[in-house]
Amino acid sequence: MKNLIDIKDLSVQEIDNLIKVANDIMKNPHNYLEKCKHKKLATLFFEPSTRTRLSFEAAMMELGGNVLGFSSASSSSTSKGESVSDTIQVVGYYADVIAMRHPKEGAPLVASMRTNVPIINAGDGGHNHPTQTLTDLLTISCEKERLDNLTIGLCGDLKFGRTVHSLITAMSRYKNIKFVLISPDELKIPEYVKEEILEKNSIEYLETNDIEEYMDMLDVLYMTRVQRERFFNEEDYLRLKDYYILNKSKLEKAKDDLCIMHPLPRVNEISTEVDDDPRACYFKQANYGKYIRMALILRLLDIK
Repeated sequence: MKNLIDIKDLSVQEIDNLIKVANDIMKNPHNYLEKCKHKKLATLFFEPSTRTRLSFEAAMMELGGNVLGFSSASSSSTSKGESVSDTIQVVGYYADVIAMRHPKEGAPLVASMRTNVPIINAGDGGHNHPTQTLTDLLTISCEKERLDNLTIGLCGDLKFGRTVHSLITAMSRYKNIKFVLISPDELKIPEYVKEEILEKNSIEYLETNDIEEYMDMLDVLYMTRVQRERFFNEEDYLRLKDYYILNKSKLEKAKDDLCIMHPLPRVNEISTEVDDDPRACYFKQANYGKYIRMALILRLLDIK
Protein backbone atom coordinates (compact mmCIF):
# COMPACT_ATOMS: atom_id res chain seq x y z
CA MET A 1 0.00 0.00 0.00
CA LYS A 2 1.58 3.25 -1.17
CA ASN A 3 -1.40 5.63 -0.71
CA LEU A 4 -4.81 5.55 0.97
CA ILE A 5 -7.35 7.13 -1.34
CA ASP A 6 -10.33 4.81 -0.85
CA ILE A 7 -11.15 2.29 1.90
CA LYS A 8 -11.24 -0.31 -0.91
CA ASP A 9 -7.47 0.21 -1.28
CA LEU A 10 -7.17 -1.90 1.87
CA SER A 11 -7.81 -5.63 2.12
CA VAL A 12 -9.61 -7.01 5.16
CA GLN A 13 -6.26 -8.37 6.38
CA GLU A 14 -4.63 -4.94 6.05
CA ILE A 15 -7.50 -3.33 7.98
CA ASP A 16 -7.23 -5.97 10.70
CA ASN A 17 -3.45 -5.40 10.88
CA LEU A 18 -3.91 -1.62 11.27
CA ILE A 19 -6.43 -2.23 14.07
CA LYS A 20 -3.94 -4.60 15.73
CA VAL A 21 -1.18 -1.97 15.61
CA ALA A 22 -3.56 0.76 16.88
CA ASN A 23 -4.48 -1.44 19.83
CA ASP A 24 -0.81 -2.00 20.61
CA ILE A 25 -0.15 1.76 20.47
CA MET A 26 -2.98 2.31 22.98
CA LYS A 27 -1.55 -0.34 25.32
CA ASN A 28 2.15 0.51 24.89
CA PRO A 29 2.44 4.18 23.83
CA HIS A 30 6.02 4.43 25.15
CA ASN A 31 7.17 2.01 22.42
CA TYR A 32 6.15 4.47 19.70
CA LEU A 33 7.44 7.81 21.00
CA GLU A 34 10.25 8.14 18.44
CA LYS A 35 9.10 5.90 15.60
CA CYS A 36 8.77 8.89 13.24
CA LYS A 37 11.67 10.96 14.53
CA HIS A 38 12.94 13.29 11.76
CA LYS A 39 9.86 12.49 9.60
CA LYS A 40 7.43 15.19 8.46
CA LEU A 41 3.68 15.08 7.80
CA ALA A 42 2.10 17.77 5.61
CA THR A 43 -1.57 18.48 6.31
CA LEU A 44 -3.06 20.14 3.22
CA PHE A 45 -6.63 21.05 4.10
CA PHE A 46 -8.35 22.89 1.27
CA GLU A 47 -11.64 22.50 3.20
CA PRO A 48 -12.32 23.28 6.90
CA SER A 49 -11.72 20.56 9.50
CA THR A 50 -11.13 20.34 13.22
CA ARG A 51 -10.95 16.71 14.33
CA THR A 52 -9.42 15.16 11.23
CA ARG A 53 -6.64 17.72 10.85
CA LEU A 54 -5.80 17.89 14.55
CA SER A 55 -5.91 14.12 14.97
CA PHE A 56 -3.43 13.71 12.09
CA GLU A 57 -1.18 16.32 13.66
CA ALA A 58 -1.46 14.77 17.13
CA ALA A 59 -0.79 11.32 15.64
CA MET A 60 2.44 12.44 13.98
CA MET A 61 3.61 14.36 17.04
CA GLU A 62 2.99 11.37 19.34
CA LEU A 63 5.16 9.32 16.97
CA GLY A 64 7.96 11.85 17.43
CA GLY A 65 7.54 13.45 14.00
CA ASN A 66 6.91 17.00 12.83
CA VAL A 67 3.98 18.65 11.05
CA LEU A 68 3.66 21.40 8.45
CA GLY A 69 0.81 22.55 6.26
CA PHE A 70 -2.25 24.77 6.08
CA SER A 71 -5.83 24.61 7.36
CA SER A 72 -7.71 26.40 4.56
CA ALA A 73 -7.33 27.04 0.84
CA SER A 74 -7.29 30.80 1.48
CA SER A 75 -3.96 30.46 3.31
CA SER A 76 -2.32 28.52 0.46
CA SER A 77 -1.10 29.52 -3.00
CA THR A 78 -4.28 28.10 -4.54
CA SER A 79 -5.80 31.48 -3.58
CA LYS A 80 -3.34 32.93 -6.15
CA GLY A 81 -4.46 30.46 -8.79
CA GLU A 82 -1.90 27.67 -8.27
CA SER A 83 -3.16 24.21 -9.29
CA VAL A 84 -3.47 21.37 -6.78
CA SER A 85 -1.06 19.41 -8.97
CA ASP A 86 1.66 22.06 -8.61
CA THR A 87 1.04 22.42 -4.87
CA ILE A 88 1.42 18.67 -4.35
CA GLN A 89 4.61 18.42 -6.41
CA VAL A 90 6.22 21.18 -4.35
CA VAL A 91 5.06 19.91 -0.93
CA GLY A 92 6.34 16.44 -1.88
CA TYR A 93 9.88 17.85 -1.60
CA TYR A 94 9.23 19.07 1.95
CA ALA A 95 7.34 16.19 3.60
CA ASP A 96 7.51 12.40 3.93
CA VAL A 97 3.73 11.84 3.90
CA ILE A 98 0.78 14.09 2.97
CA ALA A 99 -2.74 14.12 4.44
CA MET A 100 -5.04 16.01 2.10
CA ARG A 101 -8.65 17.20 2.29
CA HIS A 102 -10.29 18.77 -0.74
CA PRO A 103 -13.88 19.71 -1.69
CA LYS A 104 -13.51 18.18 -5.18
CA GLU A 105 -14.07 14.45 -5.51
CA GLY A 106 -11.01 12.70 -6.90
CA ALA A 107 -8.52 15.44 -5.97
CA PRO A 108 -6.44 13.16 -3.68
CA LEU A 109 -6.27 10.53 -6.45
CA VAL A 110 -4.94 13.14 -8.86
CA ALA A 111 -2.48 14.28 -6.18
CA SER A 112 -1.17 10.73 -5.76
CA MET A 113 -0.19 10.75 -9.46
CA ARG A 114 1.91 13.90 -9.02
CA THR A 115 4.27 12.87 -6.23
CA ASN A 116 6.18 9.88 -4.90
CA VAL A 117 5.24 10.82 -1.32
CA PRO A 118 2.37 8.75 0.20
CA ILE A 119 -0.99 10.54 -0.02
CA ILE A 120 -3.73 10.02 2.57
CA ASN A 121 -7.21 11.10 1.54
CA ALA A 122 -8.58 13.05 4.52
CA GLY A 123 -11.90 13.61 2.73
CA ASP A 124 -12.76 14.54 -0.86
CA GLY A 125 -16.15 16.20 -1.24
CA GLY A 126 -19.04 13.79 -0.68
CA HIS A 127 -16.97 10.90 -2.02
CA ASN A 128 -14.55 9.23 0.41
CA HIS A 129 -13.18 9.62 3.92
CA PRO A 130 -11.18 6.42 4.47
CA THR A 131 -9.44 7.40 7.72
CA GLN A 132 -12.82 8.17 9.29
CA THR A 133 -13.88 4.68 8.22
CA LEU A 134 -10.77 3.20 9.83
CA THR A 135 -11.65 5.20 12.96
CA ASP A 136 -15.17 3.77 12.87
CA LEU A 137 -13.88 0.21 12.43
CA LEU A 138 -11.45 0.58 15.35
CA THR A 139 -14.28 2.00 17.50
CA ILE A 140 -16.62 -0.88 16.68
CA SER A 141 -13.83 -3.42 17.17
CA CYS A 142 -12.92 -2.01 20.60
CA GLU A 143 -16.47 -1.40 21.85
CA LYS A 144 -18.16 -4.55 20.47
CA GLU A 145 -15.03 -6.78 20.42
CA ARG A 146 -15.84 -7.95 16.88
CA LEU A 147 -16.43 -6.73 13.33
CA ASP A 148 -18.81 -9.49 12.29
CA ASN A 149 -22.31 -10.61 13.34
CA LEU A 150 -23.59 -7.04 13.78
CA THR A 151 -26.73 -5.10 12.94
CA ILE A 152 -25.77 -1.51 12.19
CA GLY A 153 -28.21 1.39 12.04
CA LEU A 154 -27.16 4.36 9.88
CA CYS A 155 -29.25 7.48 10.51
CA GLY A 156 -29.55 10.91 8.93
CA ASP A 157 -27.92 12.06 5.71
CA LEU A 158 -27.34 8.81 3.85
CA LYS A 159 -27.31 10.51 0.44
CA PHE A 160 -24.36 12.87 0.81
CA GLY A 161 -22.70 11.23 3.83
CA ARG A 162 -19.26 10.05 2.65
CA THR A 163 -18.63 8.44 6.04
CA VAL A 164 -21.77 6.32 5.62
CA HIS A 165 -20.86 5.17 2.11
CA SER A 166 -17.33 4.22 3.17
CA LEU A 167 -18.51 2.40 6.30
CA ILE A 168 -21.04 0.34 4.33
CA THR A 169 -18.29 -0.55 1.84
CA ALA A 170 -15.92 -1.66 4.60
CA MET A 171 -18.38 -3.52 6.82
CA SER A 172 -19.91 -5.38 3.88
CA ARG A 173 -16.71 -7.44 3.72
CA TYR A 174 -17.26 -8.92 7.18
CA LYS A 175 -19.52 -11.87 7.94
CA ASN A 176 -23.20 -11.63 8.89
CA ILE A 177 -23.56 -7.84 8.73
CA LYS A 178 -27.02 -6.29 8.47
CA PHE A 179 -27.89 -2.63 7.93
CA VAL A 180 -30.90 -0.56 8.95
CA LEU A 181 -30.92 2.60 6.80
CA ILE A 182 -32.79 5.42 8.55
CA SER A 183 -33.38 8.64 6.61
CA PRO A 184 -35.99 11.00 5.18
CA ASP A 185 -36.94 10.14 1.60
CA GLU A 186 -34.89 13.06 0.25
CA LEU A 187 -31.69 11.76 1.87
CA LYS A 188 -31.95 8.03 1.19
CA ILE A 189 -28.87 5.97 0.38
CA PRO A 190 -27.92 6.33 -3.32
CA GLU A 191 -29.08 3.55 -5.62
CA TYR A 192 -25.51 2.78 -6.70
CA VAL A 193 -24.54 1.99 -3.09
CA LYS A 194 -27.47 -0.41 -2.77
CA GLU A 195 -26.83 -2.06 -6.11
CA GLU A 196 -23.02 -2.19 -6.19
CA ILE A 197 -22.35 -2.96 -2.53
CA LEU A 198 -25.38 -4.22 -0.61
CA GLU A 199 -27.22 -6.21 -3.26
CA LYS A 200 -24.13 -7.34 -5.13
CA ASN A 201 -22.76 -8.84 -1.88
CA SER A 202 -26.16 -10.15 -0.70
CA ILE A 203 -26.07 -7.93 2.38
CA GLU A 204 -29.37 -7.80 4.26
CA TYR A 205 -30.77 -4.28 4.73
CA LEU A 206 -33.94 -2.43 5.70
CA GLU A 207 -34.95 1.13 4.83
CA THR A 208 -37.13 3.23 7.14
CA ASN A 209 -38.03 6.83 8.02
CA ASP A 210 -38.55 5.95 11.70
CA ILE A 211 -35.54 5.98 14.02
CA GLU A 212 -37.38 3.99 16.72
CA GLU A 213 -38.92 1.28 14.54
CA TYR A 214 -35.93 -1.09 14.61
CA MET A 215 -34.03 0.36 17.58
CA ASP A 216 -34.22 -2.88 19.58
CA MET A 217 -32.37 -4.75 16.80
CA LEU A 218 -29.30 -2.54 16.66
CA ASP A 219 -25.80 -3.32 17.93
CA VAL A 220 -24.44 -0.04 16.55
CA LEU A 221 -26.27 3.23 15.83
CA TYR A 222 -24.31 5.59 13.58
CA MET A 223 -25.79 9.10 13.61
CA THR A 224 -24.87 11.72 11.01
CA ARG A 225 -25.60 15.41 10.61
CA VAL A 226 -27.42 16.88 7.64
CA GLN A 227 -24.55 18.67 5.91
CA ARG A 228 -25.33 22.26 5.01
CA GLU A 229 -22.29 22.42 2.69
CA ARG A 230 -23.66 19.63 0.46
CA PHE A 231 -27.00 21.38 -0.21
CA PHE A 232 -27.68 23.63 -3.17
CA ASN A 233 -30.90 24.90 -1.61
CA GLU A 234 -30.94 26.54 1.84
CA GLU A 235 -34.68 25.93 2.16
CA ASP A 236 -34.21 22.16 1.77
CA TYR A 237 -31.42 22.18 4.35
CA LEU A 238 -33.51 24.04 6.94
CA ARG A 239 -36.44 21.67 6.38
CA LEU A 240 -34.35 18.53 6.90
CA LYS A 241 -31.61 19.52 9.37
CA ASP A 242 -33.54 18.55 12.51
CA TYR A 243 -35.41 15.58 11.04
CA TYR A 244 -33.84 13.22 13.60
CA ILE A 245 -32.82 14.14 17.12
CA LEU A 246 -31.64 11.22 19.25
CA ASN A 247 -32.65 11.63 22.90
CA LYS A 248 -33.11 9.38 25.94
CA SER A 249 -36.72 8.54 25.15
CA LYS A 250 -35.79 7.22 21.71
CA LEU A 251 -33.24 4.89 23.35
CA GLU A 252 -35.74 3.22 25.71
CA LYS A 253 -35.98 0.08 23.56
CA ALA A 254 -32.28 -0.02 22.67
CA LYS A 255 -29.92 -2.77 23.79
CA ASP A 256 -27.89 -2.18 26.95
CA ASP A 257 -24.69 -2.61 24.99
CA LEU A 258 -25.66 -0.45 21.99
CA CYS A 259 -22.71 1.52 20.61
CA ILE A 260 -23.81 5.06 19.62
CA MET A 261 -21.43 6.66 17.14
CA HIS A 262 -21.16 9.94 15.24
CA PRO A 263 -18.30 11.12 12.99
CA LEU A 264 -18.74 14.68 14.38
CA PRO A 265 -19.22 17.61 14.27
CA ARG A 266 -22.58 17.24 15.97
CA VAL A 267 -25.22 19.92 15.45
CA ASN A 268 -28.65 18.94 16.88
CA GLU A 269 -28.95 15.29 15.87
CA ILE A 270 -27.86 13.91 19.27
CA SER A 271 -29.24 15.64 22.36
CA THR A 272 -26.58 16.51 24.94
CA GLU A 273 -28.59 14.48 27.49
CA VAL A 274 -27.29 11.35 25.69
CA ASP A 275 -23.65 12.31 26.34
CA ASP A 276 -23.68 10.78 29.83
CA ASP A 277 -25.24 7.52 28.64
CA PRO A 278 -22.60 4.75 28.85
CA ARG A 279 -23.61 3.70 25.34
CA ALA A 280 -22.47 7.05 23.88
CA CYS A 281 -19.16 6.37 22.11
CA TYR A 282 -18.75 9.38 19.81
CA PHE A 283 -16.15 11.24 21.88
CA LYS A 284 -14.18 8.02 22.43
CA GLN A 285 -14.52 7.53 18.67
CA ALA A 286 -12.67 10.81 18.06
CA ASN A 287 -9.88 9.59 20.35
CA TYR A 288 -9.65 6.25 18.55
CA GLY A 289 -9.10 8.26 15.36
CA LYS A 290 -5.70 9.43 16.55
CA TYR A 291 -4.48 5.88 17.19
CA ILE A 292 -5.62 4.43 13.87
CA ARG A 293 -3.97 7.36 12.05
CA MET A 294 -0.75 6.65 13.96
CA ALA A 295 -0.91 3.05 12.75
CA LEU A 296 -1.60 4.21 9.18
CA ILE A 297 1.32 6.69 9.13
CA LEU A 298 3.66 3.92 10.31
CA ARG A 299 2.35 1.60 7.60
CA LEU A 300 2.71 4.13 4.77
CA LEU A 301 6.22 5.07 5.88
CA ASP A 302 7.06 1.35 6.16
CA ILE A 303 8.16 1.72 9.78
CA LYS A 304 7.95 -1.53 11.75
